[in-house]
Amino acid sequence: MVEMFLDPLSLILSLIACALYFGDTVDARYVVLSLVVFSLSFPGSSLLSMRPRRVVRQCVINWMLIAFILLFFGYASQYIENFPIDVVVAWLVAAPATQLVAHFTARAYLKRSAAQVENQTRVIIVGCNDIGVQLAEQFAFNPFLGIHCLGYFDDRSPERITQLNGHALLGRLSELAAYVKAHRIDQIYLALPMASQPRILALLDDLKDTTASVFFAPDIFLTDLIQGRMDYVAGVPVVAVCDTPFTGINGLVKRGSDMLLSCLILVLISPLLLGIAIGVKMTSPGPVLFRQRRYGLDGREIVVYKFRSMTVQDDGAVVKQATRNDQRITQFGGFLRRTSLDELPQFINVVQGRMSIVGPRPHAVAHNETYRKLIKGYMVRHKVKPGITGWAQVNGYRGETETVDKMQKRIEFDLEYLRNWSIGLDLWIIVKTVAVVFKDRNAY
Repeated sequence: MVEMFLDPLSLILSLIACALYFGDTVDARYVVLSLVVFSLSFPGSSLLSMRPRRVVRQCVINWMLIAFILLFFGYASQYIENFPIDVVVAWLVAAPATQLVAHFTARAYLKRSAAQVENQTRVIIVGCNDIGVQLAEQFAFNPFLGIHCLGYFDDRSPERITQLNGHALLGRLSELAAYVKAHRIDQIYLALPMASQPRILALLDDLKDTTASVFFAPDIFLTDLIQGRMDYVAGVPVVAVCDTPFTGINGLVKRGSDMLLSCLILVLISPLLLGIAIGVKMTSPGPVLFRQRRYGLDGREIVVYKFRSMTVQDDGAVVKQATRNDQRITQFGGFLRRTSLDELPQFINVVQGRMSIVGPRPHAVAHNETYRKLIKGYMVRHKVKPGITGWAQVNGYRGETETVDKMQKRIEFDLEYLRNWSIGLDLWIIVKTVAVVFKDRNAY
């Protein structure tokens, strides 16, 4: 509840504070703007479990997005003219600062409040296995949850259990219901294997005579979930194990931001595109654009555009990646690759709907067919459209992947992007890409 209202209220309070500081009257203008701000920022971001540095980054990115929307529509509708320029400028600076103060104050207060015994949730984990131990560790490492784990219930003897990790073995499953009644247990987490269905059903029958909340953490969640969540299909509950993050409104937001940014960028860089095209044509024989088959959304083949930077164009069953001092790269092509200017035609792919601005980088079809056999989960990255830039590229995995280990790390970052996607993460990747282009040594 605190996190839901923290961002909206801090933004609105900073707006009112700026208006009062500059002597403006807080009237209907500010009420309307406050309602718009509340609708854009509610519910607030969940940042309590993040490191302080990431909290700062997330707050700034979220505010940049909201400020862009407000300024764009404010100027388009001329509503911004109803506010003094001093108030607008001051608010643009004060809003993220107020958010950060509010978040760090809340972190300090909630951590102290959660540590008090009377505020803690008393929890028991049923099943001392990998998923049960993982739950206990997360409860211990996240003090803001305010969860006190009393221990485990398991039918195995203490001699057979080697991973209690400091927690007590409280008894057998048949003793659980009586223990819950006697010790005011608030929540019970069932971490039993799905093969234990009869035991689980019998246990649930016993627990119906208690007031404890019961949660099921089946062993299916030991797998690498991509957008794992509960959902309903025609009224039937299902568990999403591997799905795209771009369903429903998320898909509209992603496509809308891609179209808006790519069209704007293409207009702005059109003189640059023309100059590069002339440079490619004058420095080596052959076409200006390099067209290569790549895997797109859901593994379907697409054609990706780049400015040609080599004297040959490989697009067959075997494609050799560019290496440092590669003799196939032209002198002008080397400059284009180092600065990533050869990637600019891919904004046309974005407008076509084949690619996104941010997403896993597309590999040649030949590389996909090779690595899908060597790296577990390789094809999962194709649950989304490929991107001009991606989370792996801004984390150092840009350029040649001469070993399977390097490709493995790139895929890990791609899957992390799928698990944690947000429009804020996309904006942060775009900002980092600009910095990487100028200092990255992995491009050649």
